Amino acid sequence: MRRYAALSATAVLVAAVVGPSNAQAVDSVLLPDLRQAPVGCPGGFSGDPARCADWDVCVVADPDAPNGECLGRGEPGRAARLRFTTSADNIGDGPLLIYGSRGSAAEPTMTARQAFQSAVDGSIPGSYAAAQHRVPATLYYEPAPAHTHWHLLGFEHFQLRTPAGDAVVVDRKTGFCLGDRYEVDDELARRPDDRTSPEGRLAGYLRLNRCGHHAPEALEVAEGISVGHGDDYKHTVDFQWLDLTGVPSGTYDVVNVVNSDRTLVEKSYDNNASSVAITLRWPGGAERAPAEITAPPLVRVVRSCPGQERCARRG
Repeated sequence: MRRYAALSATAVLVAAVVGPSNAQAVDSVLLPDLRQAPVGCPGGFSGDPARCADWDVCVVADPDAPNGECLGRGEPGRAARLRFTTSADNIGDGPLLIYGSRGSAAEPTMTARQAFQSAVDGSIPGSYAAAQHRVPATLYYEPAPAHTHWHLLGFEHFQLRTPAGDAVVVDRKTGFCLGDRYEVDDELARRPDDRTSPEGRLAGYLRLNRCGHHAPEALEVAEGISVGHGDDYKHTVDFQWLDLTGVPSGTYDVVNVVNSDRTLVEKSYDNNASSVAITLRWPGGAERAPAEITAPPLVRVVRSCPGQERCARRG
């Protein structure tokens, strides 16, 4: 009963935070603008992205483990992973706000809708029913101990690609719990500085948002990113890696894209990608990984290309 009471309290809180909405016409709403932050940089980083060091190469014993302890040199492993931090900023005019809902706890997933803040009166939809845009993505409850909350599927994707743009390795990460995890340095007119405004109250909610933590029976959840804030995933988090085990020595792009299918409505899609060019060299001049990996491949970042899907060969 206490868990259901907590869910009910959360629903009331979200409704109170955002209030009723008159934002129905597309041309009268404030849209978010998602920007994929530089690959391997901590959330909110504003310096030279070439100096970012939130990445490593990790040899693990179990190639199927979502995470795994990095083995020391000389310890035999079966997989080598390039791990890196990813972040997405909202530098738009309005918050990114996603509601998930299902009819009963018997349904394994929730459908999703995107809500928009009104440019007329500043109101923000307070529920799934009031949200204006149906999103084809779904939400599911991740029971793994490191999560135990509801994940929005397909928010970001990352790949290892050849300089020609062909995908060599794709990510295995699927779900995201979005919230205001950090602030960006950009000068943004609609940053929610007034805590009493609808966007300010929503930002207060999103700063603490845990996406229905320990609530697999939830019927509705809310998640999103306020203007001037971002959501990041450290390189040590589950599935924050690309598997290098079958990749031959060479030059590649690590490409990270937010909202790659453009199902979330944004002010601009021009800044949804970021990439870094890397060189990969297996020990001893080998073309490929040995059956037992006792030393990680040497990975070197050649350059960082924020805002671009290609970095090793520009254009």
